[in-house]
Amino acid sequence: MVVKFKTRKRVEAIAPYVLGKSLEEIKIENGLSQIRKLSENENIYGCSPEVKKWISFEGSDLNLYPDGMAVELTKKVSDFFKVDQDQLVFGNGSDEVIRLLTRAYISEGEEAIMADVTFPRYQTNVYLEGGTPVIVPLENGIHHLENMLEAITKKTKMIFVCNPNNPTGTIVGRDELLSFIKKVPEHILVVIDEAYVEYVSTDDFLHTVPLVEQFENLIVLRTFSKIYGLAGLRIGFGIMNKEITEQLRKVKDVFNVSRLAQGAARVALEDQAFIKKCSENNLKGRKFLEGSFQKMGLNYFPSQSNFIMVDCEQNGDVVARGLMKKGIIVRSGTLLGYPTTLRVTIGSDEDNHYFIESLTQVLKGV
Repeated sequence: MVVKFKTRKRVEAIAPYVLGKSLEEIKIENGLSQIRKLSENENIYGCSPEVKKWISFEGSDLNLYPDGMAVELTKKVSDFFKVDQDQLVFGNGSDEVIRLLTRAYISEGEEAIMADVTFPRYQTNVYLEGGTPVIVPLENGIHHLENMLEAITKKTKMIFVCNPNNPTGTIVGRDELLSFIKKVPEHILVVIDEAYVEYVSTDDFLHTVPLVEQFENLIVLRTFSKIYGLAGLRIGFGIMNKEITEQLRKVKDVFNVSRLAQGAARVALEDQAFIKKCSENNLKGRKFLEGSFQKMGLNYFPSQSNFIMVDCEQNGDVVARGLMKKGIIVRSGTLLGYPTTLRVTIGSDEDNHYFIESLTQVLKGV
């Protein structure tokens, strides 16, 4: 087919995000009655029951545009995190906040530093704005902050640190990250993506929100998609210097977060008992999987998230297909830079036991 409409060269160079088959398709193809989806790092416990109640009884007025400034939600989040309201910017997922940052601050030829391997939307958005992604390899699955500092040039505009990192689940130590933030020149934005922070269980973790007031170039990203269980509603936010929020509001769509998402996020934030329970269950499941991998002689990255990346010492695609035939969907590491690994979301006790049983069988060729 002859292409009549020429796209930008940078768009042509980007591969579209590949979505997997639907659960129904997988069931039919493999003759399955049940699928355990452990591939997208979603909260397997869903969202707070209070959110479901709110949507059932209060989630009306869908004929009206949402509040473009998310006033009620802004106040709620401001109070919860003890930050000023004008330090907050909400997006259609934290993905959009990343896009707003690159749209507002990355110009043609400028650079942004990030890890390899990490959340791919950093690289895509920097590239689309005409910028150059500067990729610094991980060390044992962890951000190599010293090498990231050495990668800074006169063209550097922004640095991304995903903490805990996706897809490895690892974190940067508290003192190391604080030292890094202090060393980055003040004119370079430091973006700390904490999408999975509520799952962190170690004391060796730097809580960066209180540091935003001290470091004017620091931006902290959070989301309601993970432990809050609102991935389907798409809402996230950034906490940052007031000057930066003003610039991002210039480039964001006016009605970028839906009424349902704003209301659900307000209610979800109030139910911290649900969040605490999800975190506790996740830690229990994480310890079970780690113990099981050790018994199986499999190496894995030390995760502080709701997923684990494990080295199966076999082609990840092959193992993932074997698990799919048994009704388990996981993410192969072949597209994530680790071809012999799997990234598996930590599930319920039943999910986790069935996954280990099935993985044992697949690795043995059963």
